[in-house]
Amino acid sequence: MNDDERVSPSKVADDRASLTSFLDYQRATLAMKCAGLTDEQLKQQVIPTSGLTLLGLVRHAASVERSWFRFVVNAEDVKTPWPGAVDGTFAEFHVEDADVGEAFEFWREECARARSVATSFNSLDDTVDFRGETISLRYVLTHMIEEYARHNGHADLLREAIDGAVGE
Repeated sequence: MNDDERVSPSKVADDRASLTSFLDYQRATLAMKCAGLTDEQLKQQVIPTSGLTLLGLVRHAASVERSWFRFVVNAEDVKTPWPGAVDGTFAEFHVEDADVGEAFEFWREECARARSVATSFNSLDDTVDFRGETISLRYVLTHMIEEYARHNGHADLLREAIDGAVGE
């Protein structure tokens, strides 16, 4: 893997800075797990019992960023970039014919848009009404950290199986 260029979150920051920096740290961790691999390696299914790939995780992260920050929080009329399900799983996980550069660019754009949406809120306690449910920015940021952390665990296993690289 390439050198770790992640920025560690402050141990004394306020809540908003803590949550946003932990989310950025998790985003950077996914990028680090994918760094230095070929397109074929990023698409490789290396765990016999799973169809997960690193590229599938990147596409999933892009879709989740788009869904939570733009569709739910910002009330934008956006659709999933990879519509439909294939064999009972979300289409973003089916990467055989996926364009790697396009997927990473889309993910980076969605992360940037998500940061912009989060910044537009005055407080972590600000809420939106999504289909009759009240959701705070605090909840969305916390949920996104959890989402990335879980999938970064998958990315750890995938990366180690691909080329033996280990590390947080």
